[in-house]
Amino acid sequence: MPHVLIIHEVADYPAWKAIFDGAAGIRREAGERSYQVLKYESDPNKIVHFSVWTSLDAAKAFFESPRLVQIRKDAGVKAPEFIYLEQLEAGTL
Repeated sequence: MPHVLIIHEVADYPAWKAIFDGAAGIRREAGERSYQVLKYESDPNKIVHFSVWTSLDAAKAFFESPRLVQIRKDAGVKAPEFIYLEQLEAGTL
């Protein structure tokens, strides 16, 4: 399964979260299937978005689109780092 790990700082978490939630439909249409949002223990505005996608090509097209660049700007995202991953193994202990 293709995964995307995004690490970024936001100006204000509640403002970012409102825009993130409002974009759920376009994320789903683009191929996102599930997600987790985490924060750094020491900084509530340092966010990790970990998601599962239908394909890495779909994820890259979505995250690199001009529409998403503007949404990130509106949401107060600072210098996002995108890491595109292919799952090798998963398990539960």
